[in-house]
Amino acid sequence: MNRITTPRDVESPVHVEAGPVTLEGTLSLPEEATGVVLFAHGSGSGRHSPRNRFVARHLRQVGLATLLIDLLTEEEEAEDQFTGHIRFDIGLLADRLIGATDWLAQDSRTAHLGVGYFGASTGGGAALVAAARRPEAARAVVSRGGRPDLAGNALPAVQAPTLLIVGGHDEPVIDLNEMAFRRLGAKVKQLVIVPGATHLFEEPGTLEEVARLAGAWFTRYLG
Repeated sequence: MNRITTPRDVESPVHVEAGPVTLEGTLSLPEEATGVVLFAHGSGSGRHSPRNRFVARHLRQVGLATLLIDLLTEEEEAEDQFTGHIRFDIGLLADRLIGATDWLAQDSRTAHLGVGYFGASTGGGAALVAAARRPEAARAVVSRGGRPDLAGNALPAVQAPTLLIVGGHDEPVIDLNEMAFRRLGAKVKQLVIVPGATHLFEEPGTLEEVARLAGAWFTRYLG
């Protein structure tokens, strides 16, 4: 049975040390959380992304904690608005995710929880690289409209159960996900194409389906 959100869910602004930088984030903890999902935003998106916040709310309803962070600093974000290069620096984004994973392991509120990654756009590739580099920490990965192909040679090393979700009308990204899926080393993996959805899952009911699929996946492998 799904849990319901209560007023006792605790949402806190946090500062996450990730190597030489400090990242801004929001940690949300439902009572008796069974796992924590770290969001990997992509392509100019951050912790205030309405789509990822929508998914995060659903995850908390099923008993999972969430950490939404800005993978780029304010200065990097400002630079990226002009160059668009940093958001495609998968190695940098993966390093930031690993830093945030270490932070979760050290914080008393989350140290006992299994960690999952939810990646969107280029964040999907970064999440898979981080999972390959920290197989003992990453217990599950979900990618929404992601670019898992950008994980490159890290794909065969991914061990965490991985769910790739793509919109049915997002043809170029479907092809990229199918190619990445074949290279994924995870023994447990699934590719789901949501009918009628475009890249951002803006069509009625499509983002709800993403949230449902992600919630079921994380509940199964983080519980």
